[in-house]
Amino acid sequence: MFTLSSANIILATINAKYIHASLGLRFLYANMGKLQPQTSLHEYTLNQRTDDIVEHLLAQSPRIIGLGVYIWNAEQTLSVVRLIKTVKPDITIIVGGPEISYETTAQELFKWADHVITGQADTAFGQTCDDVLTGQAPAKLISPLPLKLDQLETPYPFYNAEDLAQRVLYVEASRGCPFKCEFCLSSLDKTATAYPLDAFLMDMQALLDRGARHFKFVDRTFNLKADTSRQILEFFLQHVDKGLFLHFELIPDRLPDILKTLIPKFPAGVLQFEIGIQSFNPDVQKLISRKQQHEKTCENIQWIRSSSQAHIHADLIFGLPGENLESFARGFNELYALGPHEIQVGILKRLRGTPIARHTAQYDMRYDQAPPYRVLSTSDVPFNTMQAMTRFARYWDLLANSGRFPNTLPMLLGTQPFDRFWTSSDWIFNTTRQTHKIALNRWFTVIYQLLTEVFLVQDSDVIAVLEADYAHNQLKGRPKFVSIREANANNNIPAVLMQSNDASKRQQRHN
Repeated sequence: MFTLSSANIILATINAKYIHASLGLRFLYANMGKLQPQTSLHEYTLNQRTDDIVEHLLAQSPRIIGLGVYIWNAEQTLSVVRLIKTVKPDITIIVGGPEISYETTAQELFKWADHVITGQADTAFGQTCDDVLTGQAPAKLISPLPLKLDQLETPYPFYNAEDLAQRVLYVEASRGCPFKCEFCLSSLDKTATAYPLDAFLMDMQALLDRGARHFKFVDRTFNLKADTSRQILEFFLQHVDKGLFLHFELIPDRLPDILKTLIPKFPAGVLQFEIGIQSFNPDVQKLISRKQQHEKTCENIQWIRSSSQAHIHADLIFGLPGENLESFARGFNELYALGPHEIQVGILKRLRGTPIARHTAQYDMRYDQAPPYRVLSTSDVPFNTMQAMTRFARYWDLLANSGRFPNTLPMLLGTQPFDRFWTSSDWIFNTTRQTHKIALNRWFTVIYQLLTEVFLVQDSDVIAVLEADYAHNQLKGRPKFVSIREANANNNIPAVLMQSNDASKRQQRHN
């Protein structure tokens, strides 16, 4: 919902979803100094119209508007800035954020903005606003010196009651990353720097006291320093009876014994670990400057799975230089065998400024020119295969990661999970011609047809697992796949043919 207030300075960004609350925006607001009383903070979402966002911003009659630019909002932010500068060219526009911080002057947004702050703008934004308001004429391109984290004002008091009640709270115990994985913006960091731990834990206590329960740590390397990780886990363990949810990103091959004594103490539903595998191919890992001990990685995932109740979200990236479909399939199968609760299959993106660009010529990396700059083809992966993997990732999210089909999934994947799901993905798309907006009820019918018609699984076996998952999802009414089974038995007509005939009739009515 839009709210109106009058402010000399507006800090704003466009989030991907309402549930995401911008930590970066709150860092800027916290460090506005003497200008904070005349600054207001506003968050929008991608599903809001550009005209409506601009109308709301201009209704507050600001002198300065600061906008956080990220890969997901770059195009809409450009539209917002163009419209503001067309209607009210006297308003000063200051932009910053990861997307505008690299390859800066080549971007259209650079031309429209009055000032661009690259890198960490926590204090530079407030200083730039002060210069503008006092007539100091700051430079168009501003590149602040590295920050000392212990000198920053804390952002956490500026999560309001609505944020605490309805949104994910992002928190940061350290900033930066010592590793150099070439696909990641963190590869440009020199190292990881921690915030003063006592002050950070006081901030967490204050959030807990205000009712916060969901904490998502944005640290790239939560378990980099064992003693710091230990103290953070021990702190939250004291409050575990309050219904907490804690998300951490773990380095996969590093799990010190001190953490192994704490992790099992958390009950189910509290801990979620995001573990970036990205590739199990050692040649690819070397090519992209990723150091990862394979045996330790596998051992740690297996230990978390067998010895704790933590939820494991593991990441793989398709389209890395030097990796083909067969190599990725082997890695997928190996990761699946380790038993993570989710496998996130991502398509490589060429983030601005990342060193992955150095492989473009040698591996014929072709990228989409629009955000999120996903790879379209490589010397090892043609465009049609990349498209098929994009659909694979989407269907995997819906059928495997969703947790909706715990009984059916083992039957679907068998002993060759990648090959079976690759075949399934191809068949699903050719049958439905959809990757979105497929109702849950319809998924049961699609899977019934897939298992019985493509994989030739015994009809009664399919019905048994699907009915179990139908109940698992608390769906009401008679499952449609049961009706299809009865129709098949009575008429001896293949289910796929029945659906095809139905589709032909709908098309005829449309025409």
